[in-house]
Amino acid sequence: MHPGFLTIYWRDMIRFVRFRTLLFSSLVQPALWMAFFGIAMSANFTRLTSDVPPVPGIPNVGYLTFMAAGVIAMTTLFTSLFGGMTLLFDKNWGLLREVMASPLPRDHIIFGIALSGMTKSYIQATIIMVFGIFIGAEFFQGFGPLEIVFSILGILLFVGIFSLGFLFLSAAIAISLDSPEGMQGIMTLLTMPIFFASNALYPVNAFPPALQAVSMGNPLTHLVNGIRYFAIGDDFQAIGIVYSTTVTELLVSLSVLLVFAIAMFALAWWRFQKAVVT
Repeated sequence: MHPGFLTIYWRDMIRFVRFRTLLFSSLVQPALWMAFFGIAMSANFTRLTSDVPPVPGIPNVGYLTFMAAGVIAMTTLFTSLFGGMTLLFDKNWGLLREVMASPLPRDHIIFGIALSGMTKSYIQATIIMVFGIFIGAEFFQGFGPLEIVFSILGILLFVGIFSLGFLFLSAAIAISLDSPEGMQGIMTLLTMPIFFASNALYPVNAFPPALQAVSMGNPLTHLVNGIRYFAIGDDFQAIGIVYSTTVTELLVSLSVLLVFAIAMFALAWWRFQKAVVT
């Protein structure tokens, strides 16, 4: 890769580490969500589903475990969607004009920002996963050491591909706008439907058919499927419902994320080729 690719990556990572407030808040918010919402709702779901008989031979996990996978996905979504904000600030401060006037290919700017955003997602997902286990999430139960390593790599694979897709989308939006407030509004508008029209916090079985179809096309749903498969297992019971995921279904989820990431890269590349930064 061109050295400029790594320069953009390291510059963004250094900025992430130095902005202690941003670093702290990006880690504490999902942890608090999991701690307060997860524990409170876990107690309620346990009471409501106490009469549902367990299925023999299938592990029964609490709502905290079920939701913890969704919180990891939620954190990745938020981090990735707002990853393009860096470009917008550089654009407004005049720094991006200098970078785009250099011989550095424009797609390397996209790669640098995307790789730094993916690294942030890895850091946050790992911390949230460890915190979830610390407060009672039953991840990797009955797994051997090699199975745990394989499962963590599987989770990071899904998190990485998902984050790239939304980072490319965020970069495409950022290069097209001039106002941080406008981007903030668009990101907020996108976040809520993507998050709540997914299986992150609750099963989608009770959704109306139209919303179920939306959920099945939602990249966040496929990320959660992958995280739960690797962190909990291919068969488990939670909140009175049995969840079963085959290898074929897992590969379908991975394929959806890959197609989404490729499509978003094409969009970002197109917007960067057309962009004029003054």
